[in-house]
Amino acid sequence: MSQPYLEVTYRKGRPLAAYLYLPRQPGDTVAHSEPIDDVLVVDRTADGRPIGVEILDPKAVTVERLNDLLRGLQLAEIERAELAPLQVA
Repeated sequence: MSQPYLEVTYRKGRPLAAYLYLPRQPGDTVAHSEPIDDVLVVDRTADGRPIGVEILDPKAVTVERLNDLLRGLQLAEIERAELAPLQVA
């Protein structure tokens, strides 16, 4: 997968969590998770590459906050339209 994409999980019509899949290589799996704060967790491969961001509270995350994290991971920012489900959630 070369482009990030967002998946939002709902329960009883309310957003429960979200996951931002980051670019990864075939066969990549999560070796460890790095909590960033009480809302964001970065999933990494065994060699330390970030391959996903767990969003534990979709309503608490802004596009700006997520893009700050992505820049800190030395990844390209994501377009606001790609994260529109977080704003609706």
